[in-house]
Amino acid sequence: MRYRLKTLLAAGGFALLSSALPCLGGPAAAVEGEEPLLKREWPSNGVFGTFDRAALQRGFQVYQNVCHSCHSLDYVAFRNMELLGYNEDEIGAIAAGYTVNDGPNDDGDMFERPGRASDHFPPPFPNAKAAAAANGGKAPPDLSLITKAREEGQDYVYSLLQGYHDEAPEGVTVPDGSYYNAYYPGHVIAMPPPLSEDAVEYADGTPATIQQMSADVTQFLAFAAEPTLEQRKQTGVMVFLFLILFTGIFYAYKRRVWADVKKH
Repeated sequence: MRYRLKTLLAAGGFALLSSALPCLGGPAAAVEGEEPLLKREWPSNGVFGTFDRAALQRGFQVYQNVCHSCHSLDYVAFRNMELLGYNEDEIGAIAAGYTVNDGPNDDGDMFERPGRASDHFPPPFPNAKAAAAANGGKAPPDLSLITKAREEGQDYVYSLLQGYHDEAPEGVTVPDGSYYNAYYPGHVIAMPPPLSEDAVEYADGTPATIQQMSADVTQFLAFAAEPTLEQRKQTGVMVFLFLILFTGIFYAYKRRVWADVKKH
């Protein structure tokens, strides 16, 4: 009975910790024959990982200036920008820079207005068909959960953005209107290279190289996929510490109870 109780407590604690801290699990193995992804130590990885606020703000600049023209961010609200380190006035200014569809008004008509902090990022196209028509027949994916939806998450996005080559290797045919990318499955991708040197002018003066922009926007998209990541990790650690403490108290109490039983 004693060993069974210990096993159940240990299993329960591990299950709770695993659910609270899924980052403990390693990435799936790369597909055989595919180009190995570019690897980077992301500050948000690990049990105690946190977001790099400066990188997130730079990544947001890249999303605004490069990605938003094609890719939506449907599940992110302007108010989430507070977690990037922006204050209320800055968030209001960011939101007001976007036009949001609203309504109906008293006349039953839809109308446009400047964005508010409570709004979500408006999509670049009115609907999926319009997005597909403007992009060769296929709508660009929403980026809200892209680092969660792709195997090896941040490493995949980071690699994809840097994987374009002017010429395909021998034996690889790239149709007109498509591009060769070393890290895209099948290596032929319809999206043109999104980044070029100095495509944005960073507010903090950081040189906007392709590698730097790729790293920054990848971290921003990781934030977009889980803005509450830091709180989740903190909660997971607290739960684990509580379980350790509770197990110790429970075990000490059990020993005391059974000690009294043995005396009698």
